[in-house]
Amino acid sequence: MKKLFKQYLPYLVGYKKEFIFAIIGMFAVALGTMGSAQMIKPLLDDIFVAKDSNMLTVMPFIIIAVFSLKGIGQYIQTYYMSFIGLDVVRKLRNNLVSHLSYQDMEFFQKIHTGEILSRITNDITRIQTVVTNMIPNLIRESLTIVALTGYVIYESPKLAFYFLIIMPLALYPLSLLAKKMKKYSKLSQESTSDMTSRLGEIFSNIEVIKANSSQKLEEKKFAKENQNVFKYLLKQVKVNALTSPIMEILGSVAIGVVIYIGGSEVIEGRMTVGAFFAFSTALFMLYTPIKRISSLYNQAQDAIVANERMFELLNSEPKIKSGEIELNEQIKHISIMNTSLHYADKVALNSVSAGADRGESIALVGDSGAGKSSLVNLLVRFYDPSEGEIIINDKYNLKDITLESLHQKVAYVTQRIYIFNDTIAQNVAYGEEFSEERVKKALAKAHALEFIEKLDNGINTILTENGNNLSGGQRQRIALARAIYKEPDVLILDEATSALDNKSEALIQKALKELKSEMITITVAHRLSTIEDSDAILVFKEGKIICRGQHADLINECEEYQKLAKILV
Repeated sequence: MKKLFKQYLPYLVGYKKEFIFAIIGMFAVALGTMGSAQMIKPLLDDIFVAKDSNMLTVMPFIIIAVFSLKGIGQYIQTYYMSFIGLDVVRKLRNNLVSHLSYQDMEFFQKIHTGEILSRITNDITRIQTVVTNMIPNLIRESLTIVALTGYVIYESPKLAFYFLIIMPLALYPLSLLAKKMKKYSKLSQESTSDMTSRLGEIFSNIEVIKANSSQKLEEKKFAKENQNVFKYLLKQVKVNALTSPIMEILGSVAIGVVIYIGGSEVIEGRMTVGAFFAFSTALFMLYTPIKRISSLYNQAQDAIVANERMFELLNSEPKIKSGEIELNEQIKHISIMNTSLHYADKVALNSVSAGADRGESIALVGDSGAGKSSLVNLLVRFYDPSEGEIIINDKYNLKDITLESLHQKVAYVTQRIYIFNDTIAQNVAYGEEFSEERVKKALAKAHALEFIEKLDNGINTILTENGNNLSGGQRQRIALARAIYKEPDVLILDEATSALDNKSEALIQKALKELKSEMITITVAHRLSTIEDSDAILVFKEGKIICRGQHADLINECEEYQKLAKILV
């Protein structure tokens, strides 16, 4: 608990005004609770026993004032603590999403998307209850306990002693329950993440599921994950439910002792009836916040586990660090020097060397897993070389350049097209300063403007999730337009025209030829037609470049290229 409060202290210090109002509200609740106990004594002694008519007139107004103080205090505390809690959670989500967006590609390949979503949504919601409910309730109940304890000691130190000596005995069984609660909270949150991951997998692969009529198979898999969530949540309920009976039993023992001794005091005339009932009322009131605090402590274990899981993500550090050199000049030459790349134990690239000049088009060909995409991953710095280096303009190591300035110069179009739930225009201008004229020019060069102008809202048409209201070829042309809009120095096409028909691809190739002199073009090929006119073709096999040259030379001299040429039709 101490660690939890310490981690959130930096977030809470900016809410001094809200905390002052909330604490005033908590004091009002504590004083109102103590005052409602104190009213019992004059009510019994002065009105019912002494029959004081003046007190009878005043007492209703005192009752209204005490309960109004308590009610207003409750409202003020709830509003301001909820404001703090919700705003802290907002900041936490912003920080977490921002932090994760800078993680390496390797990080996202190791952790399931559903797991990340679960931590950002479910886990942070659990933490929200700490700031919004648990912390204010803990402070309020503690203040109430202090106020009522002071009152019962003032009223009868002898009777207070018996109650206050028995209640601390409850701490031991409650601490055991808290340990169990933390264990089941962890299992519950892990099973919730697994269930969220399974959900993400089902809806991401819905086409495959429907095409194979495998709904029942997926239903069984999901039901298993859902059952685990149910099982661990039920265990949490079971442990939490034990808190109340333990407190009830121990509380009843304490109260029973107090009633016996207090009754003796009244019978022997050492204590008035009103004083005894005021004391008993305060005692009953004191029991409630103690019970609530013990329950809060149990519930806090859930938030502690969620907090640990969230800080696992916040404490993760990317291996790919941005350099310090701003790349403000054009990229005129790229040198890849004796570069290797290892994925764990797998060698993806083995001492590869190559070069490219502005105005050149370079094609990468080879079987799946030969190393083509691995080289591309190095050029956009999704990974850093395990050995060797990549040099820009014969003077800058790629690692020394800031990631932002590098990515402003390099446009990367993959076979998997990424479309955002926004207008076509905003999708094309993504990450750049918006210009409608530039958007239309980019779309025209990508041969996409013709079909877009036929849409009801033209470039302002909203694209649905993944661009599902367009065909695959139309989505690829929008992705190409996005790359062209950047006016890059390096254009990387990783099988980026695979979904286009021959006519559309021919138009794109024509557009790329027109742009060729302005950039370095690197193409991972899927068709022979896209690479025949390349200035250089690099043939990959098992992480090495085994042949290089132009199409006419390679088709006669490179056996591996001859085999690939039969496939790349």
